[in-house]
This record gives sequence, structure tokens and C-alpha cells, in this order.
Amino acid sequence: MATTSPNHLQPPNFRSVKSLSESSALISIPSTYTFTTDPSELLGFDPQHSIPIIDFSLLTSTNPHQRSKIIQELDQACQEWGFFMVINHGVTENLMKGMIDACRGFFDLKEEEKREFQGTDVLSPIRCGTSFNATVDQIFFWRDFLKVFVHPQFSSPSKPAGFSELCLEYTKIIRKVAGELLRGISSSLGLEEGYIYKAMNMDSGLQILTANLYPPCPQPEEAMGMPSHSDHGLLTLLIQNGVGGLQVQHKGKWFDVNPTPNSILVNTGDHLEVLSNGKYKSVLHRAVVNNKTTRLSLVVTNGPSLDTVVEPAPRLSHPSMYVGMTYKEYLQHQQRNKLDGKTCLDRVRIRTM
Repeated sequence: MATTSPNHLQPPNFRSVKSLSESSALISIPSTYTFTTDPSELLGFDPQHSIPIIDFSLLTSTNPHQRSKIIQELDQACQEWGFFMVINHGVTENLMKGMIDACRGFFDLKEEEKREFQGTDVLSPIRCGTSFNATVDQIFFWRDFLKVFVHPQFSSPSKPAGFSELCLEYTKIIRKVAGELLRGISSSLGLEEGYIYKAMNMDSGLQILTANLYPPCPQPEEAMGMPSHSDHGLLTLLIQNGVGGLQVQHKGKWFDVNPTPNSILVNTGDHLEVLSNGKYKSVLHRAVVNNKTTRLSLVVTNGPSLDTVVEPAPRLSHPSMYVGMTYKEYLQHQQRNKLDGKTCLDRVRIRTM
């Protein structure tokens, strides 16, 4: 009987990257995980290009001078980077760590237990899997995920014990932080403070919690956790377990993100780009892997309600650079296709001759 070479283990034999990485037979990654990086892509190290820091306590300050100053800093961060770190946000360290640990507990479930939550569609309220979209990905990504719709209706896997309660507490406070940031961003765009919240129907806005697991990879230089992409929605808020791997593109170079302890990383999404008529661009980012330690990130995407038609704010649309599209239609298109930079945003971009 022929035996399979350890170097040719194929994904169908494994339900997750976690189980693949833990296999004693794994020496090198299967060819289906080999990701070629453009050699012209440079990694930046310029200390002058440091990721902006936003002090959330100043944004909620009753001191008008402090609030005005931080709104100017928000404007600059959104225009120049599309990415910033939030400090003094009011989310306790214990809650952040507890949520990370709870997600780790989910990924540590037996494969048959996790299969209960596989989901059947991109709009399934609970869905776990591997890569990005394994049905269309030609190259698989070194990543397992859990996606949970937590607002306007709250969903949660029933395992592990305590996950649902922590998830509800964590996502509620993150929604408040995102709401306050959006009020500040409304002001920075020269709009009424509550414009984005009202126009995007945020009371019924879609909030998705995504846990990403990036296990150790024997050939990290040959694989990719997640390729270069932008996020749907308005704002994405991210925390991680202290292991690096997130990179953001800035002025054509990739920068490693080394967050301040207990900070929350925030990036602008495609729908903030559309609403701002291109003033604030959604940022390209990616996840690289390592051969020593598991990285776990916890991402909360904050978007409009599914039936909201997202288009440039009238005050900013002279001329309009994007056509309107419902958030649901955009989300379905992005999640059902190959993840590739900002190709989904190109569908709503008005091309000028």
C-alpha cells in the first residue's frame, strides 16, 4: 500500500489548520498553502511613520478644547493611515483577556464539536471554518476562524461554557466605543456629530465578532495567515493575544503593528470610504504567521444595517465617487468570492475618464 509523504498532506485530510499544524506527520506545508509574496513589496521601518494613537478619554471629555484637538487627530489618522491605536477606552484588561481565552477555548474544542457551528452561508449567524472561503480559495490561508453575528440579534455558540456571557458583555462595550469613535469621525468630516450613526441606521447595525487562530507554521515565509485586504463595514476594532503578525500598508510599504499593551487597534472600512466619498480610505492590511507561537486575534466589525444603502454623504458628494449599494449585497459579494485587495470596493467606485 502506498504511503503519503509527510510533505504532501492535503487539507481534505484535516478539518482545520490547527489540526494540521499539530500533526506529527507535518514537516513542510502542503502545496495548497504555498503563498507567493510579491518581492517588490517592501517592509517599512521608518520611526517617523508611527501608527497614530487616539486617547479615547479625550474624545469623551467635557472639555471642548480637548475634544476639538482629538477630533483633529482622528481626522489626521483616518486620512493618513486609516489605522490607529485607541488607549484609555474603558474596556477592562480582565474582560479583554477573558474574551481571548474564551475564543482559545472554542478552537480547543474537538473537531466534531466545532462542526456543529460550521454554518452554511456567509450570512449564517454562527460560522466557523478555515482559510477565508475554502470553496473558492485556490491557495489556502494558515488560519482558522469563528464568525458570530452579535447585533442587532445576538448569537453565540453554546460551547465552551461561559463563552456566550463573555461575548455579550464584550461586544456591548465595544459597540459603545465604536459609536463614540463614529461620532468623532462625523465631526471630523464636517458633518453633524450624529450623522453617521443615523444615516447608517446603527441602532440596527450589523456587528460581527470574528476570532482568528494562526497556529505555528513550519514554513512561515511560504504561507500567509490572511492576504492583503480591506474590511467591509465602517470601523473594525481588534485585540490580540500579544503575538505579532498584523501588518498594515502605508504609503506603499508594509509596517508591522506592535500595539501598546491593552490598546484597541482600529481600522477604517470600505463603507467609511464610501460614506466619506474617498476622503478616508479603507486600509489594506494582512496577517503573517510564525513558526513558534500561536497568534489569536479578536476582531469586531461594526457596519450599517443590512438593508442600508451606503453612498457618499450629500454634503461630501461633489462629485460623487461611489454608487450606492446595500450593505447586505456588498457583504455577500465580498464573502462569497476570493479575497483580493480592494476589488470588492471597485464594484461601487465610479471610474472617471
